[in-house]
Amino acid sequence: MLQQVFPVCCCVFFFFFFENMFIADHHWVQTAQLFIQASLFFYFLIHTITSIKQQPRTYKCNYLADSEYIMVRHSSKYEDLLGDQRANQESKERRRIPLKLPLLQYQYICDLSTCSPKVCIVGSGPAAFYTAQSLIKARQDVEVDLYERLPVPFGLVRFGVAPDHPEVKNVINTFTQTAKHSRCSFYGNVNVGKDVSIKELQQAYHAVVLSYGAEGNRSMGVPGEDLAGVYSAKDFVGWYNGLPSCRELSPDLSCETAVILGQGNVALDVARVLLSPIDILKKTDITQPALEALAESQVRRVLVVGRRGPIQVACTIKELREMVNLPNTRPDMVAADFEGVTEALKDLPRPRKRLTELMLKTALEIPGEKEKRNKASRFWGLRFFRSPIEILADPDHNRTAGIRLGVNRLEGSGEGARAVLTGEVEDVTCGLVISSIGYKSIPIDPSVPFDSRKAIVPNNMGRIEQAAGLYCSGWLKTGPTGVIATTMNNSFDTARSMVEDMDSGTLDVSAAKTGSQSICALLEKRGVKPVTFSDWEKIDIVEMRRGEATGKPREKLLTVEEMLQVAQK
Repeated sequence: MLQQVFPVCCCVFFFFFFENMFIADHHWVQTAQLFIQASLFFYFLIHTITSIKQQPRTYKCNYLADSEYIMVRHSSKYEDLLGDQRANQESKERRRIPLKLPLLQYQYICDLSTCSPKVCIVGSGPAAFYTAQSLIKARQDVEVDLYERLPVPFGLVRFGVAPDHPEVKNVINTFTQTAKHSRCSFYGNVNVGKDVSIKELQQAYHAVVLSYGAEGNRSMGVPGEDLAGVYSAKDFVGWYNGLPSCRELSPDLSCETAVILGQGNVALDVARVLLSPIDILKKTDITQPALEALAESQVRRVLVVGRRGPIQVACTIKELREMVNLPNTRPDMVAADFEGVTEALKDLPRPRKRLTELMLKTALEIPGEKEKRNKASRFWGLRFFRSPIEILADPDHNRTAGIRLGVNRLEGSGEGARAVLTGEVEDVTCGLVISSIGYKSIPIDPSVPFDSRKAIVPNNMGRIEQAAGLYCSGWLKTGPTGVIATTMNNSFDTARSMVEDMDSGTLDVSAAKTGSQSICALLEKRGVKPVTFSDWEKIDIVEMRRGEATGKPREKLLTVEEMLQVAQK
């Protein structure tokens, strides 16, 4: 710009110079002085402006083993510099740029004296995305790569949130923005611990964050839990939400009564799905096989059983209210379970008080309301002070015929109250038992410390103990507790710990790391083809089109093979 503007200024001032010499009484000395002063003024003005606007932009890069090439992360910059029309501006593919460029262009590509901190996150559920989001906002130079075992992202938001809770799934929009950020990349279809080890990730990245959640089931530890007709809530939820590993679950819904063990939000989600009118479910993204099975279901009564009392129930008021208002159903409570609860209300925190008041109102329903519900064909109820003792088999010992429950009493009060068996038992006839007593994390690599008793990775504010450069967030960090907002705060804390370590030098980010470039090369050698976020968007489009044809928001692909076939088109 300077080279173009300055000659024009010179021509203009030469014109005025000669005009003054020959027309204005030949005061050429004064005119020359004016010209020199003005020229210098414009020179320094233009130089200042152009030096501000034309600062060489520095784009972070990776170095290859041979020093002939430099890796540029964003292909749009590559296109600007080299005029490569094949470069797709939307693409995030790294490209090999020859270092034989002129110095000015070379400087424009990359500041060779700096290196971006590269962070790898294992998992792509809420914990992974919130950690990535926080890191990207906290540091303008950090690059984040997410590795996911399945070809599709979003974890329990896709496979755990109830199909009739679309408003909860809206968080996917925020996660999508993070995934499309210029400093974030998604690699699906990569099984960390099998396709690539944690040690290999540590060699390629400055830090590795484990955010793969809790995909294991907690055992009830009672006789008969392996009988047909007994399922974990995780698998049952995965079945109706389209988790590939649960596709062939095919639960038998030919019985009249189902018993759900546990009284958290997941337990109430399962109860609601079992009893919801099909006209409601068919407008959701529930899978077609599950919709067809529920349409033929004979389940008419669902009991949700908990070890402790109404004051300790684990669900939130939103889920309970949805059960109370579920069409064509009637609550079936035991009034004796609520003895003394009214007197305890005054000492409860407000959220717990509101929840307990709703349970009381439902259990001690006024006669007028009860008459309105008498026409209901389906029933649900909360049963308190009960623990599973044994799953009872049918005469052929092939499948579930009932459950034996031990009656409990409480020792202590409030949230800290402990359930103790009294020795009294009661049998409940049922053909379906669903255990919703919690998920648990499992270890994926022997090099990572793991507390088998607590089913978590031992950590201090997300820093994995005795493992420099390793961090964790989400349920792997705390255990399977809380809602998505809880996971968000948990993940932000881990990101904050990592940034503190980077700033203090505890986490060394000064050395160049290859990041996904070397990991993708390694995966290619092992025959693993990662799915990028743009590949996931192909799957997303196909699912939404399939759903649109049947009046649903989406119809999910149910196998990894189908997902990969669409992604690789």
